[in-house]
Amino acid sequence: MSNELLGVDGPEWLRSDGADSDVVMSSRVRLARNIAGFPFLSKASDEDRRQVMELVRERVLAGGVAENLLWVDVTEASDEERHLLVERHLISRQHARGSGARGAAISAPDERLSIMVNEEDHLRIQVIRAGLAVADAMTQIDAVDDAIEGQIGYAFNPRFGYLTACPTNVGTGMRVSVMLHLPGLRMTGEIEKVRRAAKSLNLAVRGFYGEGSEASGDLFQISNQTTLGKTERRIVRDFESAILPRVLEYERKSRHALLTKSRMKIVDRSHRALGVLRSARLMTAEEALKLISRVRMGVLLGVVEGVDLSTLNRLILLTQPAHLQRAVKANLNQAERRVVRADLCRDRLGGE
Repeated sequence: MSNELLGVDGPEWLRSDGADSDVVMSSRVRLARNIAGFPFLSKASDEDRRQVMELVRERVLAGGVAENLLWVDVTEASDEERHLLVERHLISRQHARGSGARGAAISAPDERLSIMVNEEDHLRIQVIRAGLAVADAMTQIDAVDDAIEGQIGYAFNPRFGYLTACPTNVGTGMRVSVMLHLPGLRMTGEIEKVRRAAKSLNLAVRGFYGEGSEASGDLFQISNQTTLGKTERRIVRDFESAILPRVLEYERKSRHALLTKSRMKIVDRSHRALGVLRSARLMTAEEALKLISRVRMGVLLGVVEGVDLSTLNRLILLTQPAHLQRAVKANLNQAERRVVRADLCRDRLGGE
């Protein structure tokens, strides 16, 4: 896969300089769209899928949809290449594991924009930005969506809105989500506050890789579930002004309480984690995320010095299996990945 597409240090959303980046790692807006005149993928033939992919590739790459778009034929990509894209949140697990003709157009080198072709719908368009930037992501994806619609007719009903393979996406076809780092709420046992608040607002709380994944390293995704009966702007406004401020408030209060009442526990927990990252010779992916989360919290609370936040953010990605294999240019079994992962952490964090 082209080095131009996948930068060595990770996508732009892993930067540590976004708004409210102490809690919000990234913001994403995703649109589900289908092409008029073609059956939904659940009813599509292999030839239908091929025609959809060729149509999208031709029109999107040549139609001025966005600058610096590179095409990936997911069907022809190796397992490692597909896993790399999943780990970078450029395609979904479902897209990686799917069958038949499928591809993705990805903006390089920032990796803000990804257009999955033949995932669950004909098109899954997404924009990911660093920190709390839902409105900015919405502005960008709106322009991309309009440009694609100028090239390809969408399946649309005046009463119901955009027609999608799953009824829960009918209407706007939009999902808004944020990746949150919530170690304070996890440590104080108050993470259920977020789950209850999310449920009352009809939101979904998921793990690092979204639907079907568990929370790792105190990283959670929160996304809307209602797409019918609300405009895109209303969904974004509710998300940024009513939902996220509550979550940020809960997390920051939890961190402050821990620092005030259990300072030495936080100091010890953060430095102990940093010590392991700087000295371990074997490490699982789950352990790495847990330790990185603890050090990240220590840096944010000012009890750990000399560690760059952006380095920790990148390690979240670089310690994932496919990225480890890419780093050493070799296929690794699980035992070998544990060794390479520990080596990488020591190297990046100044260990011995």
